[in-house]
Amino acid sequence: MKDRFGDRIDLQIHLTSSEEAMKYRIRSATSVLADGEWVPLDIALSDEKMYAFLDGKLKGP
Repeated sequence: MKDRFGDRIDLQIHLTSSEEAMKYRIRSATSVLADGEWVPLDIALSDEKMYAFLDGKLKGP
């Protein structure tokens, strides 16, 4: 996603055992948070759906 959005997105990836992840109740091996909001699994697992989701968040309401 960083390749597609460049400087428009600050992407951080953490393992479930990381200190950052300990603040959250991780529900599955693939858990994605965007601005503190859980991303549905079907979106998180799809490149195109995730792109559309993030693009929408960056464009705002």
